[in-house]
Amino acid sequence: MSAQDKNEATEELIKSTAKKLFFGEGKFNATTQEIADAAGVNRTLINYYFRSRNNLFDQVFEEAQMEEAKKSESILFSDLPFKEKIGAFIDYSMEMALEYPYLEIYLVTQINQGCAFNKREQVEKVLPEFFKQIEMEIKKGNIRKMDPIQFIFNVISLVNFPLCMRPLIQESMQLDDKAFNKLLKDRKKIILETVFIN
Repeated sequence: MSAQDKNEATEELIKSTAKKLFFGEGKFNATTQEIADAAGVNRTLINYYFRSRNNLFDQVFEEAQMEEAKKSESILFSDLPFKEKIGAFIDYSMEMALEYPYLEIYLVTQINQGCAFNKREQVEKVLPEFFKQIEMEIKKGNIRKMDPIQFIFNVISLVNFPLCMRPLIQESMQLDDKAFNKLLKDRKKIILETVFIN
């Protein structure tokens, strides 16, 4: 392995470890030492590659957002029938939730604190096409007649509410991680039956 390859591998190891700590375990305040220990590297390497813990955090979160945006876009513009597209979106959202259960919580927290994320360009590219597809499905009788935004509200709410409210739901309903994750896996069928007529 060349020195450049080794550097890139170390940088990716640090990022993937940080992502797991931040969004997989909910340790948003993990220190550079904790990240270094989990990655099995020297703490000085984090400063060498990222200059600070905050820069690392920002980069990891930005990459997670970009990955999510690319995946959502690839599903929307695929040749799948519309209902299967929504099913694929649900699958992806649930997979991400199982791997990174605190990512949605962090996003909502940051928005509530007034942070804005750079998704406008991606949203403006995707929404008009998505609205057309929804309106077509309404004409076919596969979706109840409604404003396309309401359909999007329904899907996003049914997918994201349990994810964002996970700690409260688990505490109030006395569900351990295994039981909660099982419920998440069952949601695809329930969501599709809720938002589609046919």
